[in-house]
Amino acid sequence: MLIDKKRVKRNKSLDKFFHGFFMAMAILSASFIVIIVLFVFTKGISPFLPGYEYGQVNLFDFLTGSTYRQDQGVYGVGFIIINTLVCSFLALLISFPISILTALFIAKVAPKKLGNTMQSIVELLASVPSVVYGVFASGVITVGVRMIAESLGISTFGGSSMLAVIILLAIMIFPTLTSMATTAIRAVDKDLEQASLALGATKTQTNFKIVLTAAKSGIFAGAILGLGRAFGEATAVAMVAGNKLFGPTFNPFDITRTLTSTMLVGLKETTGLDYDIRFSVGLVLIAVIFFSNFILNMVKKRIGRNL
Repeated sequence: MLIDKKRVKRNKSLDKFFHGFFMAMAILSASFIVIIVLFVFTKGISPFLPGYEYGQVNLFDFLTGSTYRQDQGVYGVGFIIINTLVCSFLALLISFPISILTALFIAKVAPKKLGNTMQSIVELLASVPSVVYGVFASGVITVGVRMIAESLGISTFGGSSMLAVIILLAIMIFPTLTSMATTAIRAVDKDLEQASLALGATKTQTNFKIVLTAAKSGIFAGAILGLGRAFGEATAVAMVAGNKLFGPTFNPFDITRTLTSTMLVGLKETTGLDYDIRFSVGLVLIAVIFFSNFILNMVKKRIGRNL
């Protein structure tokens, strides 16, 4: 068969063009990320540098402080970091087992039509805007929390509380966890299941011992994404948190404050210390997310060794 040299040359040129085009798009995307990170870092670190025009802030006091009063010029995010970690990890603790069991039911137990219907519902929940969840939380979750508190003889701030934040975040990260877990479970090699059943294991034992073990990477990836959403959620959380001025908060019926709800306060400001300090809070949030992802990856590796 004769080879059309012109066609081969044209195809190579086309491949080279698309290679360069995709490379340019990747560089452009990475550039945006670098620009954003540099901007946030520059604005966030400036309040702690000597010669800052609005008055230098002590970095140690900022990171370990137990009071955040912008009206008094007191900026301490130590208690806010603790509140954010407590709310996010408790929300993950609640949502994780429910999501995994739901994903297992959708992928392995439910009839195909029912499973597809449930998966569509989960995907619809993932597409609901955050503000809608916030309105739901302020109108429903806070009422439920207030009723529980009243039955226990505890006074609460109209239902706005750490418990309301935890329940809200658990609901919001449920679709992400479930979707990722469902995809991971369905990707497990059928031969593993058949081998387990052939060795005498029941369907339930196979699902829990073989399928979930094989799908753990995808499941923990969903947990990392879900936790990232819990950390980064601002609007909905701000509607039920209450933005407490000091802490940390460990009473579930007391109001709380998270890093994201702190960043939302006073968004009308575009200059000054209050504006720049929000970028500092953003840097802390990024660090918290990186640290939490590292912990989850360590847990994933440890579980993988023990199973």
